Amino acid sequence: MCCSSSIASDKALMGEPEAFDISSVKGMKFFDPHVHMTSRTTDDYQAMADAGVVALIEPAFWLGQPRTGLDSFRDYYSSLIGWERFRSSQFGIKHYCTIGLNSREANNESLAEQVMEILPMFIYKEGVVGIGEIGFDDQTAAEEKYYRLQLELAKEAGLPVQVHTPHRDKKKGTQRSMDIALEHGLDPYQVIIDHNNEETVKEVLDRGFWAAFTIYPFTKMGNKRMVEIVKQYGAERIMVNSAADWGISDPLAVPKTAALMKMRGLSDQDIELVTYRNAITAFAQSGQIDEADFNAQADLTEKFEGNTILRGGQQPRPDKSSIIIS
Repeated sequence: MCCSSSIASDKALMGEPEAFDISSVKGMKFFDPHVHMTSRTTDDYQAMADAGVVALIEPAFWLGQPRTGLDSFRDYYSSLIGWERFRSSQFGIKHYCTIGLNSREANNESLAEQVMEILPMFIYKEGVVGIGEIGFDDQTAAEEKYYRLQLELAKEAGLPVQVHTPHRDKKKGTQRSMDIALEHGLDPYQVIIDHNNEETVKEVLDRGFWAAFTIYPFTKMGNKRMVEIVKQYGAERIMVNSAADWGISDPLAVPKTAALMKMRGLSDQDIELVTYRNAITAFAQSGQIDEADFNAQADLTEKFEGNTILRGGQQPRPDKSSIIIS
């Protein structure tokens, strides 16, 4: 989720977007391991499928305003393993999710206690590949309490953990997230530290964790900066995602980053690792991911609880331009 107060300075650092052609990566397959499709349209799904995205992970997250009751959490988690999973399948994209109490809403302790009681009802469902996204936002005592409780839940379930690192004081929050995970006896190889930047990547990799990077317009990480990181650190245990949500974001960030990497001379092997293979390796530790399930032919006659994405037999097609985030 974007921190609006920092957009101006980040935009100055990263420059203006630049138009370019992603046909150079046509035929490659991509896995977006962090994208909030609940916030996206059917055009976005079609554009992603056309660009080569064959699978994705949708983490549970904050909706932009606080939920006010337990049932809204229950319905939201149900949609991640139900309707959204179905909607994605209609475009030939395999949908997985991670389930957790996000850091912002961990600060409402009375509601957070209730959410913790229902999480076990969802984390063992088909398609759930981890506990996430959890961690820190304002780095409060309540956030730490529920982060620790969910790490224990992940250990009990044998699931990977997807960690949201804070926008403010990121280096401290990232270090603290890793320290606590180790305190709870988690193997760093089962923990994906997300929203990294140049300030955090070295320590995350040196300590054996997975380093995920969110390609976001004017904030977090840009495509060009991402290319330089892979050049410097290599492709091992690094993955990129779009985290596309209800804010200014780009669901094609992964294939666009792959195209820029190719333009800048990175090998196809390294591109495949950071835009496809590493995400599968990390989250397949859940026992839920099988590449044979990718690229399944969509059956548009199917319905989910009587509903369909089609209106009068329509099959939506996008007309999207390719924009590279500088």
